[in-house]
Amino acid sequence: MEKTSITKLERVAIIFILLFGAIMRLYKIDQYMTFLGDEGRDAIVMKDMVTLKHFPAIGPGTSIGNMYLGPLYYYLVAPSLLVFNLSPVGPAIFVSVIGLMTVGLIWWVGRQWFGRFPALAVATLYAVSPTVIIYSRSSWNPNVMPFFALPAMYGIWKVWRFGYWHWLLISAVSFAFVLNSHYLGLLLAPSICLFLFLSPNKLSNKKYLILGFVIWALLMSPLLFFDLRHNGQNFAAIKTFFTDRQTTVNFKAYKAIPNLWPIWQDMVTSLLAAKNLLIGQWTAVILALSTVFYLIRSKNRDFWFIASWLGFGLLGLGLYKQHIYDHYYGFLFPAVFLLVGYFLRGFKLNFILILPLIFINLQSNSFRYPPNNQLAHTRQIAEFIKSESADQPFNLALLAKTNYDAAYRYFLQLNEAPYFTIHQKITGQLFVICEIPDCQPIGNSLWEIASFGWAKIDGVWDFPWGVKLYRLVPNPSGKNET
Repeated sequence: MEKTSITKLERVAIIFILLFGAIMRLYKIDQYMTFLGDEGRDAIVMKDMVTLKHFPAIGPGTSIGNMYLGPLYYYLVAPSLLVFNLSPVGPAIFVSVIGLMTVGLIWWVGRQWFGRFPALAVATLYAVSPTVIIYSRSSWNPNVMPFFALPAMYGIWKVWRFGYWHWLLISAVSFAFVLNSHYLGLLLAPSICLFLFLSPNKLSNKKYLILGFVIWALLMSPLLFFDLRHNGQNFAAIKTFFTDRQTTVNFKAYKAIPNLWPIWQDMVTSLLAAKNLLIGQWTAVILALSTVFYLIRSKNRDFWFIASWLGFGLLGLGLYKQHIYDHYYGFLFPAVFLLVGYFLRGFKLNFILILPLIFINLQSNSFRYPPNNQLAHTRQIAEFIKSESADQPFNLALLAKTNYDAAYRYFLQLNEAPYFTIHQKITGQLFVICEIPDCQPIGNSLWEIASFGWAKIDGVWDFPWGVKLYRLVPNPSGKNET
């Protein structure tokens, strides 16, 4: 651990890195941010919180297993929705600030582990990584996981290396937020348990162990209260996920071995090489060989800490049978960049060594492409639907490949449109939003459309970004008509 004061040059450098990182995350954020079904779902929940309609005991549902996360993400982000007058831009900015704080944390931790100049280098790389930026620019529960994963592990490191047991409390809080972001954060648990076991003076610091567990349990308790009120629904889903393992996880550790290299290469390519396959493959090879060399030759205890963080994470991901998306790596985001910092240690020209990676990441930044304008498009369609409904009750359906209608419903609610779900009431008109080509709403098997009954098309509108809107009304003839 390098105990050095922060120099004036270092202070100027990190301020510049943070400012540049802020530009990369906040510039035209309302145009570049993601606002689809998940973001709309969260906005609806948080709107109900800040307007005092409902305070949830559970968080977002998982994409696999019908499980629910804890609600801490909602508690954390909801105030920003209120501050921005219920605009979804507020939570997106809040998450971007958390992403920017992660840049600062990587620098702060890195300068203690491997020195000031390598820390500045990897902080720069983290600040400009397009994949990191994408997941720092929208309000979504996995997007805060990298920030909380770092203090969760840093606190354990403080306990293990120096016996600073009060840091365990910070780790407990951070780990709870990690698990409320995504359940893959559980893969931090093996490293946490291992280094707690190896930590000094465990017997004389039982109070911190107990207090840390109590704090963690309290932060996770809303899920327990939810299960007590709903016959153990979430616990049953989690149990099924781990016991019915044909399509979920494999507990035979050796089964992960064939998957380790593809996962490692994919993660490195995505985080460090801006998805450039050639650069990513070479970077993955160099980092892997360097890691093996360090593990054999180096006696640096801190390096073993970061290696175990990555190792347990990769092993766990290797046992997962479903497709692994970039956001699944969230609990490992900081570890990958900190690993790079170790290999810059001892080199005076740190930025020159890392310059190719910084260049390829800058070259691939999202500002080279037009903004998606998802927020504005969603708002515009919702306002148009309200106008065309003539303030008469209506139902809504969305035909899309991977999206669902919560983002549209959010703005319909804000506009106090007379929208009803099919469960609530079958109205005299159904608006069908088509985000796919060759859309055929009449006779479609989508539940919202099929439940509407025999229908005919009463209106069609085309939007310039490729979305088509249909209005269906009941057909008295007792058949579907295009």
